[in-house]
Amino acid sequence: MRDVMPWREPVPLDATMGEPRARGRFGDYGGRYAPESLVEACREVEEAFRGAWADPGFRGALARLLAVHAGRPTPLTPAGRLSEALGVRLYLKREDLTHTGSHKINNVLGQALLATRMGRRRLIAETGAGQHGVATATAAALLGLEATVFMGERDIERQALNVFRMRMLGAEVVPVTMGSRTLKDATSEAMRHWVGATGDSHYCVGSVVGPDPYPWMVREFQRVIGDEARGQCAAELRTGVPDHVVACVGGGSNAAGTFAGFADTPARLVGVEAEGGAGAARGRLGVLHGCRSLFLQDDDGQIAQAHSIAAGLDYPGVGPEHAHLRDLGRARYVTVTDDEAVAAALRLARTEGIVPALESAHALAWVIRAAGSGELAAGSTVLMTLSGRGDKDVSTLKELL
Repeated sequence: MRDVMPWREPVPLDATMGEPRARGRFGDYGGRYAPESLVEACREVEEAFRGAWADPGFRGALARLLAVHAGRPTPLTPAGRLSEALGVRLYLKREDLTHTGSHKINNVLGQALLATRMGRRRLIAETGAGQHGVATATAAALLGLEATVFMGERDIERQALNVFRMRMLGAEVVPVTMGSRTLKDATSEAMRHWVGATGDSHYCVGSVVGPDPYPWMVREFQRVIGDEARGQCAAELRTGVPDHVVACVGGGSNAAGTFAGFADTPARLVGVEAEGGAGAARGRLGVLHGCRSLFLQDDDGQIAQAHSIAAGLDYPGVGPEHAHLRDLGRARYVTVTDDEAVAAALRLARTEGIVPALESAHALAWVIRAAGSGELAAGSTVLMTLSGRGDKDVSTLKELL
């Protein structure tokens, strides 16, 4: 039921996580499925990003912000007690230690700098767990921009701390009351709003989803995770490369950024989804939010409602590059349940003194399960991206523990 994809031998993919093919395609996935007004806006974003990414001045400015504002590089932490208990060598890439508490700041600082380069004065964003919204509000305050964040009404209730943080930073938080009142509907509403605001606003997409160039651009801004981890593993591990590289997947930005650093190595890449939001593991081909990818659907082809205790994984699909990596057999996508994620969060807190975000706890839950079943060989090395800290989930956990 859970691990629906068996291992396949890694294929040589030196260029797999480079630029997408023509029309923003990763194999059969990706593209730019949007109203004409947004197609032109996306072209402008692509042109601006290509110019900025080739400009050493832009790259240098972003690197400086990531260092002096976000706190990069983040450490690679050996999980000593948990490793001993599991019989594997587990290392945590500590994105929870960035300013704002998650990997989201990497992408948002890049897009906020791009917005100022394009002459935009406002950032539009969607958020589920609230971490992308907080990062957007933070970058907007830093660079003197306005910020409007769309958030599902249900997520506003369960992520009250992050809602307060966004408003304290000066952002407008717009409740979305339609549909499931979660991330999918917040994304839809943000894109609708952008249609009428392309002239002065930049849509700051939070994950590797959406119309081209967003899946590629967001992955490039998050690549700093994998590049840092690759260098840290080279210094820390005898082999230089871990046996397994693991990250949680909703839309999939922290996983894409991590995988990008190891795609051309023998490391096995594992994306861990929520049982109720398994787009890569059990999705079917469809179009949503401007791109062609794998989405949960009913028998009539309508997008099905996702569920996860982790608001950031409460999304019915996966980014197009993840769908491509799955088809190639380069990455494997597995699922864990809410109960497994909660148990993993509690175990990490009590063995390593780290309270993870429930999103990150999904990745750890798979590591614990795979080590216990023998799927991870004794003594093997595992790099896991701890994508965020768990302050935001304390109220949820308090009701369960």
